[in-house]
Amino acid sequence: MQDLNNTQFFKAVQNTQVEVADVLKEVYEALSEKGYNPTSQIVGYIMSGDPTYITSHMGARSLIMKVERDEIVEEIFRSYVENNLK
Repeated sequence: MQDLNNTQFFKAVQNTQVEVADVLKEVYEALSEKGYNPTSQIVGYIMSGDPTYITSHMGARSLIMKVERDEIVEEIFRSYVENNLK
């Protein structure tokens, strides 16, 4: 039995950096594959924070929850500016 009076150490979970653009691409594909309107569903998720807007198909719901909603908005805006305003 372990001595509970001493400090216990745990190995840290490795933090893998997730690229927001890659997350959006995979989520968009999963939503399309299931027959949803990806734009509408992603906007619904961003506005409400309700993960049920995103299908669990292909792990899309778990994946999108790995990034903050404000990071998603930043990525969408950055992409829009790069592709439309330059």
